[in-house]
Amino acid sequence: MRQPSVIARRVAAASVSLVVAAGAAACGPKDNDAKGSGGDSAPHRGGTLTVLNSNPQQDFDPARLYTSGGGNVPSLVFRTLTTRNRENGAAGAKVVPDLATDTGRPSKDATVWTYTLKKGLTYEDGTPITSADVKYGIERSFAPELSGGAPYLRDWLVGAADYQGPYKDKKGLPAIETPDERTIVFHLNKPEGEFPYLATQTQFTPVPKAKDTGTKYEEHPVSSGPYKVVRNENDGEHLVLKRNTHWSAATDAERKAYPDTIDVRSGLDSSVINQRLSASQGADAAAVTTDTNLGPAELAKVTGDQDLASRVGTGHFGYTDYIAFNPKVKPFDDPRVRQAVAYAIDRSSVVNAAGGSALAEPATTFLPNQKSFGYTPYDLFPAGKAGNAAKARELLARAGHKNGLTVTLTHSNSKDFETSPEIATAIQDALKKAGITVKLQGLESNDYGDKIHNVRTEPGFFLAHWGADWPSGGPFLAPIFDGRQIVKDGANFNTGLLNDKSVNDEIDSINKLTDLHAAAKRWGALDEKIGAQALVVPLFHPVYKRLYGKDVRNIVISDWTGVLDISQVAVK
Repeated sequence: MRQPSVIARRVAAASVSLVVAAGAAACGPKDNDAKGSGGDSAPHRGGTLTVLNSNPQQDFDPARLYTSGGGNVPSLVFRTLTTRNRENGAAGAKVVPDLATDTGRPSKDATVWTYTLKKGLTYEDGTPITSADVKYGIERSFAPELSGGAPYLRDWLVGAADYQGPYKDKKGLPAIETPDERTIVFHLNKPEGEFPYLATQTQFTPVPKAKDTGTKYEEHPVSSGPYKVVRNENDGEHLVLKRNTHWSAATDAERKAYPDTIDVRSGLDSSVINQRLSASQGADAAAVTTDTNLGPAELAKVTGDQDLASRVGTGHFGYTDYIAFNPKVKPFDDPRVRQAVAYAIDRSSVVNAAGGSALAEPATTFLPNQKSFGYTPYDLFPAGKAGNAAKARELLARAGHKNGLTVTLTHSNSKDFETSPEIATAIQDALKKAGITVKLQGLESNDYGDKIHNVRTEPGFFLAHWGADWPSGGPFLAPIFDGRQIVKDGANFNTGLLNDKSVNDEIDSINKLTDLHAAAKRWGALDEKIGAQALVVPLFHPVYKRLYGKDVRNIVISDWTGVLDISQVAVK
């Protein structure tokens, strides 16, 4: 999940945007353990679930959506070859079959992946879903007019780099074979043990060629899931989904599909969303949000109200906020200066600036603290709770800065509490104790993104954040530290400009593994190896706290998305 402007759509797709109020730290409420109900009655079919969101569900076409695990609202309409496991916590970070009978059968070197579709799969009109439909759905995602989805298929599939989609190239992609109506085979350029994760993205949604209306398909995409689109107003601002009577639970072990109707209303102010969920009046009693967090002031209110406290879901998504260095810019070309900054950081004050311990957890590793990523605890430059100014000064002196130094920290002016002035000021205060004077350079969001992602303009010292496309160390470490992913004439995310052959080779070696548990351990070890170079300083991992209405039941929050899974929800 890359930085704003270039790829902010990932944040919206995974529903992990932070919406917090400015000001003091917060103490969180007693967490809802999210193991069963939001009340005392069992979940049942029927009723209308309302979704209150800030961000519209734009571009509701499986080719154009950038999703993780199939997305939240999209996953109600679009089924994919594989999907995320719809369970709480760490169990929900696993990939499981969806349209396919298994998560894929790899060749010995993981360059060929074969899938078999389940029997009895149909669209909303009752016609059968075939492997040719999955192939066509993938191919149309290459069409320039339907851009927006994940870029992996263009990179991974043999001969796909210059493919322009089926509207211009009727021959299709030879790298995808469909020997019969239930079998689909993918031929890759290189070993990719994590292909089952990629197959959760909406580009793997079947699309019947005869029903494809190009750029207008988003208005009424043909459903393969438990719900169909009956209304799409203002490009996803108001989306109404009704039950797809041709969907069969016998072929879908993941989606519960309890409500009869899903009414998605977006473009709302975050404070209004939380007020409506708190009051829980009328239709709002059966409402949830997938993109609006509680802020510090709101959490304080919730803490003192037993009813509200029982209606808070807590989630964790694989995401890290950090300081980035450009080692080509002095004085950050000296690793001792970078290490000094790492020692000087006061993570307690940074966490407070991010909204408090209820909304942020201090980080000393780049990988998120979840097993699926390969999290391996390490703290190579221990700063304690308030920073180790003495150790920082010692390193600065050894680097020739015994009288301290002055640097500029670039940040965004957006009130995101991740790369914003509050975080920058906390860092400025901490480094001052170590003899480092920090001048702050705040930029508007677009200017900030353009500056830090251009090799020619990248500053030496700035705030950044990253989230993974799926819960693994691969999409977390490779874009930031693989030297072959440095982009000189476009959006670059390898901010440390690291091009270490041993790191690149290890990334390739791990990608060959189809045993994802073994791969996770290797990603964790690689994280620590890279961490020793002090090219980044991890600051915190965000925590998501969301209110839901009093009549909402069956709360499930996985570590894949970190937010309430509306495919599991029932209403009273």
